Amino acid sequence: MRNLIGLSFDELTAELAALGMEKFRAKQVWSWMYNRGARDFAAMSDLSKPAREKLADHFTIARPAVSMHQKSEDGTQKWLLKMPDGQEVESVHIPESDRGALCVSSQVGCTLTCRFCHTGTQRLVRNLDAGEIVAQVMLAKDYLNEWNDTAATKKPGKPGVPGRAAEEKNRTLTNIVMMGMGEPLFNYDNVAKALKIIMSGDGIGIGKRRITLSTSGVVPMIERCGAELDVNLAVSLHAVTDELRDQIVPLNRKYPIKELLNACRNYPGASNTRRITFEYIMLKGVNDSAADAKQLVRLLRGIPAKINLIPFNPWPGAQFECPEWTDIEKFGDIVNAAGYASPIRTPRGRDIMAACGQLKSASMKLSATERAAIDKLIAEKDRAQGLVA
Repeated sequence: MRNLIGLSFDELTAELAALGMEKFRAKQVWSWMYNRGARDFAAMSDLSKPAREKLADHFTIARPAVSMHQKSEDGTQKWLLKMPDGQEVESVHIPESDRGALCVSSQVGCTLTCRFCHTGTQRLVRNLDAGEIVAQVMLAKDYLNEWNDTAATKKPGKPGVPGRAAEEKNRTLTNIVMMGMGEPLFNYDNVAKALKIIMSGDGIGIGKRRITLSTSGVVPMIERCGAELDVNLAVSLHAVTDELRDQIVPLNRKYPIKELLNACRNYPGASNTRRITFEYIMLKGVNDSAADAKQLVRLLRGIPAKINLIPFNPWPGAQFECPEWTDIEKFGDIVNAAGYASPIRTPRGRDIMAACGQLKSASMKLSATERAAIDKLIAEKDRAQGLVA
């Protein structure tokens, strides 16, 4: 049976019309799924019993299965989710005192091979579809018991139309960050469809100002993302020279720093009030010098930006180390003095491998033999993308 999660409102209307159901029924079903978090059709009390039975005979509104649920000592939660075909991805909820962000995956594995990222050691299996992306948000809301609060405070809107976010009072999932497994701009159509559902004013209702899409630098898609979604942009920079970035972010060989930063300068909606976030993983002895900090300032001149300094989070087999905290602070002081906010991201969820750069399907174990195979795979992926001869 077809899962209704992930259908646009027009698609949902067409599916129900094929069963002889009126358009207003689609509005009811949409609201029950995305506003109230209904998990089955029997709960949709304002639909007639025959209508509910007909829906149950033809459709589901199923979440992914949870293969593993872990909670860190700092409150971070991680879910390993199994999709209907058996493939698994991870999503992470990071709570703060006044808000909470859900880190959402867009692919099973990743086509990129960023050397500091655990996901990059896992081959790309496939893209997630829009329903699998939206379902990560819905499942997190299930676990956080948020549906009733958000339904009670929802502002009016139209199904399928991005609108204002719900009131934030008592919410622990306020922000979405497309920073999980995969490169979102290599799965743009599904990501865009999912985010439009998440932003729906009569549905989940998380507004575009609270959604951030992170990219490693897929330059041709950046402008389209800004024009069509108008969400916040985060760029995984991590180096200030092409020579180094070619090595640790191999996509740079296709889209070098100059092209990437030009795309950022032209990002629709970027302004002093909506700054682009540049993510910068701090790697000991690699990119953490005072000279690197000064060059970073020069590169970003003229771009409304803030820089997230991210202490490297180790994972099994990683070739890098995290700098001393004092060295990270010195780097940040230089960037701050130039007028750029440069908060040092506090590592969260390290004890459950949920921190930045650590996500990888738990089903993918890494032995010494597999490490050699992965190194070969990385080289093959680089050649297939034209990144190396």
